Amino acid sequence: MDGLEAAKKSIVNSRSIAISGHINPDGDSIGSLLSLGLGLGALGKKVYMISPDGVPDRYRSLPGAGMIIRRLNKPVDLAIAVDCSNKEILGSAYEAFSKTANILEIDHHDFRRPFGNIRMIDKKAAAVGELVYLLLNKLNINFTRQIAQNLMTSIIVETNSFGLPNVRPFTFEVCTKLMNKGINFYKLVDTVFWSKRRESAILSGICLERCKFTKGGRLAWSIIRKKDFRKVGGKDEDVDSVPDSIRAIRNVRVALLLREKSAKTLRVSLRSKEGINVAGIAEHYGGGGHFDVAGCSIPNNVKSVRRFLKQAAELV
Repeated sequence: MDGLEAAKKSIVNSRSIAISGHINPDGDSIGSLLSLGLGLGALGKKVYMISPDGVPDRYRSLPGAGMIIRRLNKPVDLAIAVDCSNKEILGSAYEAFSKTANILEIDHHDFRRPFGNIRMIDKKAAAVGELVYLLLNKLNINFTRQIAQNLMTSIIVETNSFGLPNVRPFTFEVCTKLMNKGINFYKLVDTVFWSKRRESAILSGICLERCKFTKGGRLAWSIIRKKDFRKVGGKDEDVDSVPDSIRAIRNVRVALLLREKSAKTLRVSLRSKEGINVAGIAEHYGGGGHFDVAGCSIPNNVKSVRRFLKQAAELV
């Protein structure tokens, strides 16, 4: 494992540690953050767990979620970023990172812009939770049921409940050991992956009804506006699963969901099949991710949307 020993050393030599996931957090970010935070707390470290956009509803019942804060203004000995391919997606949490000399990156993204002086990276890992598992094991930390539940959340969500090609034999080896800690797997997977709020179901339906298809159905895209969220009382996180639902449509090779974040900005979620690299487009707009799962932001105007759709169409 690239950087495992250096990561362990940086933690052992630190007393106060800040850990942060990325903005618009998913289950991999929150699950990795919580499992690492609880594990390092068991070592006697002073740990601050940060999620700049808070904790989505479906993850608030996870062990330790109530300890997560949105920002930290004090310096620490070590700052750890989990599931972050660049410093920009740390959002306001980067304020704490800029005040420390040591930054550890724990990540698995294919396309990255390094920002820390210590790195634990494995682009083949199905989820950052796999890397956190290796690190906690290296630190001889006892895997409690609470830690195991958070790690399992990371893996369940990042693999779409084990349905994506990023799953590897090691993924199941880790999950077997986590299951042996007494996790109620059915309840966990239902809570963090399958169950939806009513608002989410309605907004998902709106997105799918608006879906447009080009390039013989190989490119599909939809858009959701702030007024749609207000109309049903929904949240941004309510449509997180929509890009995967669009990608699942037969013949679709590239799927896009555009979300209105403000009058000036659209957040774009990109998905693909058959090895098509959507992260290249995302990087061009300051985002990033994996070959088949990526994200970025573009200007909220017709000209920018048309330009982006044209670039996406060239992929198929």
